[in-house]
Parts: sequence; structure tokens; C-alpha cells
Amino acid sequence: MLLPMDRITFNPEQCGGRPCIRGLRVRVKDVLDLLASGVREAEILEDYPYLEAADIRACLAYAAAEADHPVLLAR
Repeated sequence: MLLPMDRITFNPEQCGGRPCIRGLRVRVKDVLDLLASGVREAEILEDYPYLEAADIRACLAYAAAEADHPVLLAR
């Protein structure tokens, strides 16, 4: 069983090195854009039958991890 972050892959020869799902040519950003525009998970899975629900959760986990960074205060 793949862990959420194991589902996110990086390959400089694919999609310009942007994060993708399980080596497929589906970028994390594509899935996040669909979710942000209101497309339901079930519809994404129907339109992309090679994706799994865990892939969508991995995209969300990846985005959350990327958004979590330390805030440095200048003095």
C-alpha cells in the first residue's frame, strides 16, 4: 500500500518536473484545480478512471505540506 506522499512523484523528463500522481501525466495542480473549481471527487474519479481516491487525498496532503512553512519575522 502506498503512503500518501509516495503517490506524488517527480520526474524532470515528465511535465517539466512538476509533481505528478504515481508517475502518470496527471499533475497535482490539475487535481487541485478541479477540486478548487467545485468538481466532486467522484466526478474526477469517473473522468480519470486510472486515478484512485487515495491519489486525490495525496494531492491535498501535498498541498497542505507545501503551504506549511515557517514565518520569519524581520527585526
